[in-house]
Amino acid sequence: MNSREEALILELFDVLLGSEDLSEAFQRARQPLSRLLPSDAMALCVSTLNPSAPYDWLLVNAPSSFFAQYAEVAGDDFVRQSVMRGPNRVMRDSEMLPRQALKRSKLYQYCRKTGMPAEYAMAVMLDVNQDWHGGLTLYRDGRRPFSDRERALLQWLTPRLAKTVRDRRFLSEQTSRGHLLDALFEHQGAECVVLIPPTRVILRTPGAMALLKDWFAPSEFGPMDLPQVLVEQLSMLSRQDALETSHWDVWERERPGLDRFLNVVFVPLPSESGPRQWALVLKEIPYSMPLPPAWRSLLTKGEAEVASGVLQGWENQTIAEHRRSATGTVKKQLNSIFDKLGVHSRAALMYRAALMLRTTRS
Repeated sequence: MNSREEALILELFDVLLGSEDLSEAFQRARQPLSRLLPSDAMALCVSTLNPSAPYDWLLVNAPSSFFAQYAEVAGDDFVRQSVMRGPNRVMRDSEMLPRQALKRSKLYQYCRKTGMPAEYAMAVMLDVNQDWHGGLTLYRDGRRPFSDRERALLQWLTPRLAKTVRDRRFLSEQTSRGHLLDALFEHQGAECVVLIPPTRVILRTPGAMALLKDWFAPSEFGPMDLPQVLVEQLSMLSRQDALETSHWDVWERERPGLDRFLNVVFVPLPSESGPRQWALVLKEIPYSMPLPPAWRSLLTKGEAEVASGVLQGWENQTIAEHRRSATGTVKKQLNSIFDKLGVHSRAALMYRAALMLRTTRS
C-alpha cells in the first residue's frame, strides 16, 4: 500500500473504533472508505442466515427507492447469492454472472428502474457464524469496472472489517442493555480482567486470580498480580495503531500432560475519551472437541477433516498421515479454513469452536 492508502485505512479504523453503535460507526466510516475504494453507491448490512430475513442496513449511500422495494427482488439478487457461496472472498460482477446475463437479470433491471448506479459491483460476505452474516457491496456506474488493485485492497480489509463488525456487534448489543462488563464477565463461562494498560486493574471476576495461579508460577507474576507475559502482550497491543487495536487478539499457553490449554483473548473496549480499557477474557479449552455443525456448510469435506484434526489437538503431520495426504496440502487447507472462518491461528480456531459448541448446548 502507498502512504495515502495507509493513511485512509488508519482513518477508517479510527472512526470505526469511536462508537459502540454499528450503524453510527459505519456511517462515520463511509467517507474514508469511499476515498479508499471510490464508488457511486455502497451498502453494508447485517442479517440472519435465513434467506428470507430482512436486512439491517448499517451503511447506505444509495437511492432510497432501491431499498424501498428490495424485498421483491431479494430472491434474484445474484450478488448476495454469489458472495454467500464464498464467505470472506471478494468478488466482482464479472465473477458472478456473464455480462449479458447480468444485464438481463431482474436485479440489474430493478437497479436501472430505481436509479441505482450498478453497472459494476464488488462485494463480500464479511463473516458467518451460527446466526448472522454481514455483507458489503460497492457499486459503480459508467465505464470503469473495479480493478485488480481495488479488489486486493478490499480483500485485505475483509477480515479486519469482519472482526470489527463482530466485535462492535457483540459490544453494542450488550451495552444497549447496560451490561457490557457483566457480559464480558459471563462470556461463555470465562473469567475476565478489565484494566488500563499497563497494569491498572479496574475489575476482575472472582475466579480470575485462581485461574491465573493455576497456569503461572509465582515468579511469573508482575505488578497488580498479573503475569508479566500478559502485561507485555497487552502493552504491545496498546501501542499499536488503530488499525491493529480494532480487533481481538488471542494468546495461549500449553502445559505438558494436560488435556486442555489456557486461552486469553485481549478485547479493546470502546472509548470516546480518556485512556482505552482492555478486557482479558481467560478460558481453559480442551484439546479434543467435535466440529461445530454450522461449519460443515462452510467448509469443503477436506477442510472439515483438517479442522476436525486441529480440534483433536493434532499437528499438521499427524493430520496428513491420518488423511494420507501431504503436509503442504494440510497447510493450504488450514489457511483456507482460517480465511473462511475469520480466525488467524489454531488457538483462535479452537476458541471459536468452544464458544459455538457451548452456545449450541445451552
